[in-house]
Amino acid sequence: QSYSHRLQHDMYFLTSTSRLNEQVVDKIVLQLNRVYPQILTNEEAEKFRNPKASLHTRLSDLLKHLQKKGDRHCQEFYRALQINAEQLFNDLPSRKILKTPDPTEIDTDKEQYMLNDRGPVFFLACFSVAAGLALFWYCCNSEAQVIGRARRILGFSPIIIGRHVRSICMLYLEDMSRN
Repeated sequence: QSYSHRLQHDMYFLTSTSRLNEQVVDKIVLQLNRVYPQILTNEEAEKFRNPKASLHTRLSDLLKHLQKKGDRHCQEFYRALQINAEQLFNDLPSRKILKTPDPTEIDTDKEQYMLNDRGPVFFLACFSVAAGLALFWYCCNSEAQVIGRARRILGFSPIIIGRHVRSICMLYLEDMSRN
């Protein structure tokens, strides 16, 4: 979307009830007057800063004048507006349209979290199943050396596995080592 179309879209928003005060409009006009290449001539700047005319009229005339001059002039107006009234610049209707995502576009942030939306309970359940399978594999192996290693691991894990579960596992391992 060209800047002149955006300015036409934002014109009502900018000229409506006291969105821009007189000081901000004067700063914007002065900035447009001093930008290289000069967007507004000295005469035009004086016309748009004339305190005898109402602010609404001056601002409407300025916006229409910039639209007639072309896209580059409108772009410089938006730059001056961003510098002098950033909050208002961010609230412009054309900015909100630009910020809305295209429905056909893939949102990579959303896609990244889509795989991880199951939460911590799912993670703990998967981890418990994996740990149980590993423990079962070590315990079912007939080598006594593996059972001794499993006993050492279970002996040092009172924090990870509850006290009652640990004692049951230790009893099971002792029974397995005797047989």
